[in-house]
Amino acid sequence: MDAGSTIRIRQVGNGAGAYVFAVDFGGARPELMTDEALPIGGDTGPVPEQLLISGVANCLCASLVFALGKFRQDAQGVEAEATCQVERNPEGRLRITGIDVRIRLGAAAAEMPRIDRVLEQFERFCTVSESVKAGIPVSVSLADGCGTRLK
Repeated sequence: MDAGSTIRIRQVGNGAGAYVFAVDFGGARPELMTDEALPIGGDTGPVPEQLLISGVANCLCASLVFALGKFRQDAQGVEAEATCQVERNPEGRLRITGIDVRIRLGAAAAEMPRIDRVLEQFERFCTVSESVKAGIPVSVSLADGCGTRLK
């Protein structure tokens, strides 16, 4: 996706399904159907909060893969789990107040002699999390394949 990329969103539901939207990413990419959670929506697709945290987590994982490749480290796969905290602001409106991303590598840190170099910089490569951090705290933890916390 370049800096000038555009998505299009179109309401496709009505009545009980009024919160169902089709997200068109352009080109040959498939549309993504979104919805709101019950009781407002029908809970038939990801909700906007999930889209936001998936973008943050995906970008962090891709940045980690980039940094691993840069330092020729074989992590034997990368996976992540992301959650967000939602609280009411002083006006009573729901807001995302924090995002936690837990990343796990497939390999043990001992098998990656330059993992320290990767850990020092992979987050800075992440366009999405670094941008989101300007308004929402993003916490990132990273463990190796043995469960040892590296960050």
